[in-house]
Amino acid sequence: MTVPVIDPQERRAALAKAAAVRKERAEVKQALKSGKISLREVLDTDTLAVRKMPVRALLESLPAVGKARADRLLAELEISTSRRVRGLGVQQRERLLERCAPGA
Repeated sequence: MTVPVIDPQERRAALAKAAAVRKERAEVKQALKSGKISLREVLDTDTLAVRKMPVRALLESLPAVGKARADRLLAELEISTSRRVRGLGVQQRERLLERCAPGA
């Protein structure tokens, strides 16, 4: 498969869109880490930027969760390390919320 040729204007538009997505994800992760929003609120969001975020990156945004703990949680909950937020099943979401946000 060859890479499509795009003109400079389309390239700028794609770069701007990608930057906006990265900024939105960074804001969500910072708000989650600081406690301004809950894990349930993040999982219930319908924005494409968050829905395409890897679950591992989302877990690493939780307070007191680093890479090792995020990997351990994913293994315990039987969630693939490459799974995206939108790809979580109902039972996976519930187990994740029970484990990471009890009472939420």
